[in-house]
Amino acid sequence: MKEYYKLVRDKIPAIIREKGKECSCRVAIPGSEGYRTALRMKLLEEAQEFVEDPCVEELADLLEVVEAIKLAEKISDQEITDARQKKNAARGAFAKGIILEKVF
Repeated sequence: MKEYYKLVRDKIPAIIREKGKECSCRVAIPGSEGYRTALRMKLLEEAQEFVEDPCVEELADLLEVVEAIKLAEKISDQEITDARQKKNAARGAFAKGIILEKVF
């Protein structure tokens, strides 16, 4: 038996059962602190998977988690766009590929 204790996509339990296996699950209530914490942990997991395999599928997984976080935290696309633009104006983006090595 393998233990996970992590947020998974909605259809994963059914997929596991279709393969003839059993699983136990619980539901983190959307909007609850437990759900928001699970989403944050999933964000880290998906980011690590993208680092290890930088492909479109892993990036899509990251974006799926970000979308879920936006809903859970009640953050609009406009709020994110405004925050990005403000930060880009003050500190720039990542377009130039600058790698900071040392500060003296």
